[in-house]
Amino acid sequence: MAKSKLITLDNLSFQELQDEADLIPLMTTEDEDAMNREELPTTLPILPLRNTVLFPGVVIPITAGRDKSIKLINETNKRGKVIGVVSQKDEDNENPDLADINTIGTVAQILRVLKMPDGNTTVIIQGKKRFEVAEVMTTDPYMTATIREVAEARPAKENAEFKEIISSIKKLALTIIKDSPNIPSEAAFAIKNIESSSFLINFVSSNLNISVEEKQKLLEINDLKERALETLRYMNVELQKLSLRNDIQSKVESDISQQQREYFLHQQMKTIQEELGGTSNEAEIEEMRARAKKKKWKEDVQKHFDKEIAKLQRMNPQVAEFSIQKNYLDLLLELPWDQFSKDKFDLKRARKILDRDHYGLDDVKKRIIEYLAVLKLRNDMKSPILCLYGPPGVGKTSLGKSIAEALGREYVRISLGGLRDEAEIRGHRKTYIGAMPGRIIKSLKKAGTSNPVFVLDEIDKLSVGSQGDPSSAMLEVLDPEQNSEFYDNFLELGYDLSKVMFIATSNSLSTIQPALRDRMEIINVTGYTIEEKVEIAKKHLLPKQLKEHGLTKEHLQIGKAQLEKIVEGYTRESGVRGLEKQIAKMVRHAAMNIAMEEKYEVKVTNQIVVDVLGAPRLERDKYENNDVAGVVTGLAWTRVGGDILFIESTLSKGKGQLTMTGNLGKVMKESATIALEYIKSNTEKLGLSTEIFEKYNIHIHVPEGATPKDGPSAGITMLTSLVSLFTQRKVKKSIAMTGEITLRGKVLPVGGIKEKILAAKRARIKEILLCEDNRRDIEEIKPEYLKGLTFHYVKEMSDVLELALTKQKVKNAKNL
Repeated sequence: MAKSKLITLDNLSFQELQDEADLIPLMTTEDEDAMNREELPTTLPILPLRNTVLFPGVVIPITAGRDKSIKLINETNKRGKVIGVVSQKDEDNENPDLADINTIGTVAQILRVLKMPDGNTTVIIQGKKRFEVAEVMTTDPYMTATIREVAEARPAKENAEFKEIISSIKKLALTIIKDSPNIPSEAAFAIKNIESSSFLINFVSSNLNISVEEKQKLLEINDLKERALETLRYMNVELQKLSLRNDIQSKVESDISQQQREYFLHQQMKTIQEELGGTSNEAEIEEMRARAKKKKWKEDVQKHFDKEIAKLQRMNPQVAEFSIQKNYLDLLLELPWDQFSKDKFDLKRARKILDRDHYGLDDVKKRIIEYLAVLKLRNDMKSPILCLYGPPGVGKTSLGKSIAEALGREYVRISLGGLRDEAEIRGHRKTYIGAMPGRIIKSLKKAGTSNPVFVLDEIDKLSVGSQGDPSSAMLEVLDPEQNSEFYDNFLELGYDLSKVMFIATSNSLSTIQPALRDRMEIINVTGYTIEEKVEIAKKHLLPKQLKEHGLTKEHLQIGKAQLEKIVEGYTRESGVRGLEKQIAKMVRHAAMNIAMEEKYEVKVTNQIVVDVLGAPRLERDKYENNDVAGVVTGLAWTRVGGDILFIESTLSKGKGQLTMTGNLGKVMKESATIALEYIKSNTEKLGLSTEIFEKYNIHIHVPEGATPKDGPSAGITMLTSLVSLFTQRKVKKSIAMTGEITLRGKVLPVGGIKEKILAAKRARIKEILLCEDNRRDIEEIKPEYLKGLTFHYVKEMSDVLELALTKQKVKNAKNL
């Protein structure tokens, strides 16, 4: 089946018709004369075209997508088949009126209408005569207008100059077709067989690779000779462009090797841009080189940069690696190589800032001041790597900001909680799509200096995943002997982290890898006492919340007693986060009253605290009396601070079975077993009969069964409880104890002493039993925390029993 193609001179394709009956022959001189004799109707439906211009005699396919255009084509195709075609001034206008169209257009004959699967309509039309829109008659359902024919001034047939112009147009068209690889060879055959001069001009004008505006200007030229000259001018410009493209093509092809064929398009574009006198990429690369000259980096970094920027120049901008390479060079330029902020060595000012923002935390503050003092004497000292370890809400993270201000350094923080990909620390290799540096390098780029205060938050919550172990990647970061050449996979260069002051925060040391823990200086940030919390609330939390809610101290005043009530009745924590939430609730209540213009008490009373916060949810730890044998007060450490616990033991008829309840852990159960075995092996010393263990079952219980409990520190408490039970002797009034026991009767030291002491104080305990080795822990605690407490230090279990038990029997003592 033969097919006919509507030819273009450059890159416009032609509608392929389906069979030989559809073939549209080129217009002859006779056809043109007949067309010129046709009378135009006075009124026509007007079809606006977005991006093309129709010339008389030329056949083009158009696709109609607008409802008005489809309706116009369908209705006209049923009758008359003659329409007026004009071009739009703005192709984005969906509903053009008279002001939006060019008034000079072409009358067209509809040759064929095709329905497309996507709902659009394709119509093949042929231009007839030029016309001018006189007046728009209607715009609904489509535009109709009265028109008048535009006359065309034609030169005489014997005009020699005009004949030469037409001959030049043909020759030039044939040359363009020959030199252009995009135009099919059939186009030359069509050009040679065009007889009509005006049709040749219109055919070539329609297919010129010029804008719609320029084609419209050609259509509007009434003098055919003048239009031919203008067409010839455009063709000369097109031939020059084509010649330049072919020259560039030959230049590029001579330089292409087998491995470079994939970059052919880029090389061609590059040569074109060189002919035009420079490119945006080249300008950008030159800007990078200029920035590099201003950098004060080491020679190896400079060499690496020169190598990588040369690689960028050779890359095709269209490939994914180009953007990665560009981002890489940007990173090299933006990193603060050997740029350091100047430390402020005013030690008194630094201490003042630390005291202003945080209450207590003397160990941390002292360590920072020590570092500043040494740095003042020796400027090249490596920064310390600290790990602030303690319960939530005690100010570990926010302390980093204050340290940065005190030192006069930049502050950066990254959260490591839940991090399971090693690449988050070390970065991705550049071979991966979307590769980027790790968080350490990205944070230094953000800081703009190489010696910021760098907070590694929640370092104990690093996870191990299928992408590697990020905690192992942190070993190099936090090792003072290695981090002067920290290697990031994306950076591919060593970066000096030795001047960075790393401060890690952690709630637990047990989940930190031992090798990583060994690299850090551990500073225990303990919980706050009630008195400290009240001071923090007065000096920091209340002013902060008033400011955040737009109030001042004239709007709300909370006294010391009320703050103490909030601390004890509504929070149970080592830190102050919960306390801040409760204070915020009080401030919001005041803000609401002010906004609603209601009266309220500026000075908060205990009753107002209850009205706003509700009934107290927590009760103060209370010491229970010593009237019952086997009930002893112990001291425990929890994640939210210290607490007191009670060890209860009872006897029942049986065969010596030991039962333990209260959600006890394995270590705590072992402590109970050790205590019982010690008693069994020392029955004579304790004045006990061995028959007791054969006649009675023993039950040990620790109240608050919903709370898991474990650890060795309740050892001496369990021992005292069992001896009190067996001997029916009273436990000394207002005494509490903590310590681990051994089968040999030794008492061992335990941890969490400060928190336990604070819990004992809250419970009105007067005397505390501790291992002799815990004496040093007591000496490190501030004297005001120890006021009203008496400490007894023991080494043996016999010392514990002598101090803890009285000679007096309990009321209604059993005769065992």
